[in-house]
Amino acid sequence: MFDLYIMETCPYCKKVMSFLEEKGIEYNKVDIAEKSNEEALIKMGGKRQVPFLVDKDRNIQMYESMDIIEYIKTII
Repeated sequence: MFDLYIMETCPYCKKVMSFLEEKGIEYNKVDIAEKSNEEALIKMGGKRQVPFLVDKDRNIQMYESMDIIEYIKTII
């Protein structure tokens, strides 16, 4: 399962979440409005930018909504 770091108001996050929900893909939504989630994001990715995908099964981490969507298309 994916972890998707998001902010509820972010249109790019909404784009990725809509894609995942359309495809019936389960994911763990991690909202960076919670300080500890924001700190974890920065520690992993180096910056405070969302959406940020973490695929622990394949050891992949990435920013950018279109890159995330294209990546997911290759593994479903």
